[in-house]
Amino acid sequence: MSNLHLFTSESVSEGHPDKLADQISDALLDECLKDDPSSRAAIETLLGKGFAVVTGEVRTETYVEIPDIVRDVIVSVGYDNFAYGLDGHTCGVMVAIQGQSPDIAKGVDTGGAGDQGMMFGYATNETPEMLPLPLAISHALMRKQAEVKREKASLGLRPDAKAQVTIGYEGNKPKLVTDVVCSCQHDPGIEQNEVRARVTEHIIEPVLDEYRSIVDVSDSVRYHINPTGIFTKGGPDADAGLTGRKIIVDTYGGFAPHGGGAFSGKDPSKVDRSAAYMARHVAKCVVAAGLAERALVSLAYAIGEPDPVQVAVDAYGTETIDLEEIECRVKAEFPFNPRGISDYLGLRSGFKYQQTAKNGHFGNPAFPWEKTDAAERLKS
Repeated sequence: MSNLHLFTSESVSEGHPDKLADQISDALLDECLKDDPSSRAAIETLLGKGFAVVTGEVRTETYVEIPDIVRDVIVSVGYDNFAYGLDGHTCGVMVAIQGQSPDIAKGVDTGGAGDQGMMFGYATNETPEMLPLPLAISHALMRKQAEVKREKASLGLRPDAKAQVTIGYEGNKPKLVTDVVCSCQHDPGIEQNEVRARVTEHIIEPVLDEYRSIVDVSDSVRYHINPTGIFTKGGPDADAGLTGRKIIVDTYGGFAPHGGGAFSGKDPSKVDRSAAYMARHVAKCVVAAGLAERALVSLAYAIGEPDPVQVAVDAYGTETIDLEEIECRVKAEFPFNPRGISDYLGLRSGFKYQQTAKNGHFGNPAFPWEKTDAAERLKS
């Protein structure tokens, strides 16, 4: 252990109040884009005990029954009983949506970026999904929690949960899982020893088994399961939920910078979403092409202008060819203007954004920015 340095990342469940807010914002975006692919949106959701508030800006030619969509999403993750503090069947929904500013539209209509900002994309060869291992395991734990909650209701798990994983690294290589934190909301009346046994057997151990070929998972791993001793009150009953408050969970678990812009509820003209997806795609292709073991792609934009003011690549010293050559190949191969990104990744071609609001925006092979077909073209 003395030669290892530790790194920790976290994830949260689909029933965490912030993630539920993200799913609502993206479900509303999907409804706008379904019948009007040119819709513009930046939708924010606030959740509290017994209510949801939807606000932000939208420009669309279609009609969306906002309260119905909000309630459907709430019920879909398991908040279907007022005893949970939020029941999608009966909760209050307040709508305070306004039109997009004409000042912004003036620049976007001509193909410019919908906002200024910096976007980062990261990839590493330490996991098959090219994500940092602590984050990959944390996401896997939360996927398993949702699966167990749905398929094994008798275990008494409720929607809210969080996971955190600490890995010991030797240089850039993951060597050892040292700690796993898993806090899972549960029904009242279950003894804590039984909660810990259920979470260990049905969530933690099956997930860790999937990663034994990558990292040492020994008997010395410390489990921290519901460390406060009880977790019956959760979700919006215990904490407010807000769109965009889990941006590090959504991205790279702290391994890479983040420009600060949230993703959910925003259409592809908002480069803090679309350009972040493009940066991830490029970073993955750089690593998949064997040009580096790790890659960080940095982009920056001025509002209303189509071309980025910055396209840069960092390989942390792991590059196999000159870094300037990698940058030249990247700039020649990929479009970085908002319309080009949207067309290249198919961001207005029926893609459903709600699925990105669970378990992070990166690592899911179903997402178009996770494909690495262009890696071959970067090799020469």
